[in-house]
Amino acid sequence: MFKNLIVHRLAPDWSAAPADLEAALAAARFVECGATQARSAGWVEPRGVAHAPLIELIDGQWLLTLLIEQKVLPGAVVRRQVEALAERIERDTGRKPGKKQLRELKDQVQLELLPQAFTKRASVRLWIAPAERLLMIDAGSAKVADEVITLLTKSLPGFAAHAVQTALSPAAAMADWLVSGEAPSGFTVDRDCELKASDGEKPVVRYARHALDIDEIRGHIAAGKQPTRLALTWNDRVSFVLTEALQIRRLAFLDGVFEGRKASKDEGFDADAAIATGELAPLIGELIDALGGEQVIGGAPAPAAAPAAAASADGIPPWEPAEAVAT
Repeated sequence: MFKNLIVHRLAPDWSAAPADLEAALAAARFVECGATQARSAGWVEPRGVAHAPLIELIDGQWLLTLLIEQKVLPGAVVRRQVEALAERIERDTGRKPGKKQLRELKDQVQLELLPQAFTKRASVRLWIAPAERLLMIDAGSAKVADEVITLLTKSLPGFAAHAVQTALSPAAAMADWLVSGEAPSGFTVDRDCELKASDGEKPVVRYARHALDIDEIRGHIAAGKQPTRLALTWNDRVSFVLTEALQIRRLAFLDGVFEGRKASKDEGFDADAAIATGELAPLIGELIDALGGEQVIGGAPAPAAAPAAAASADGIPPWEPAEAVAT
C-alpha cells in the first residue's frame, strides 16, 4: 500500500472532523488538465471507486489520495520548434532573438503544443494518524511532499504541518550503527548503504547486497564520508531504506505480515490499510526514538512515542509536547 513515507507533525492548533474534511476536499476534487493546462492536481477516492468518500476512516486512521496529472512535452521537440521560429525571425529582421525573446518563443511553443501532448498521472497516498498527530506522505521526494502540504493548506482551513526533525540526525545515527555494528533495539542492518563525502567533489560509495560489518566501511566513515542511505529491517516484519533526510523508502512487508487478509476488493482494501498502518505506526515511533526523539521546533527534544492523548470531540486529540528531561 505504501512505498515511501515522509513524516510530518500536524500543528498543535489544527483540528477537524472527518465530515468537515470530506466537504473541504470535495471542493478541490481532481479535474483533468484543460487543453492548454500543463498540470492539474486534486483529490480522488482512496478506494478507487467512483463516488466513494475522499477520506477513508479505517481503524482510527485517515487515508487520502492526491492525483497529479501532467502534460508531457519532449524537450527536443520544443527546442526544434523554438529554433525554427528564431531562424525565421532572424531571416525576416536580420537580427537574432535575444534571451528574453527566446523565452517568450519557448512559452509560445509550449502553449501551442499542450493540446496535442500526452498526459501522465501519479497518485500520492496520504495517511493521517490523528491519535499521534502525524501525517505520512507516500512520496519519493521532498518536492512532491511540499506540494501536497501546499494543497492541503489551501483545501483545509487552518491546516499546518512540518516535517519531523529528530534530536540526532539520521546521517550521524546511521554512521554510529555502521561503526559499532549495533543497530537500535528492534532493528537490524541489512545489506545496502550509500556513503557520500562532504567536500566539494562529493564522491559516492554504494554497497548493494553486500555485508556492511566490514573495516572498509568503517574506514570510509573515519575518512569523513557520511551515510546517506541505509537498508534496515524492523522486527523481521518490515524492511525499508532510511535516508539522511529522514525519508523512509522502498518499504516492503515481509512474509507473514499479510497472511489471512480478506480476498474481496472492498474487504481487501480495508484489511491492507489496517495491517499496513498497524505495522508502520509503531515502526515510525521506534525509529524516531532511535534517532534521539523528536526535536520540537523552537524547543528541546521531545520523546517520540508518548502515549496518545484522549481524543477530542472533533476526532483529533489535543497535542502537548512532553516536558524535556534533563540529562
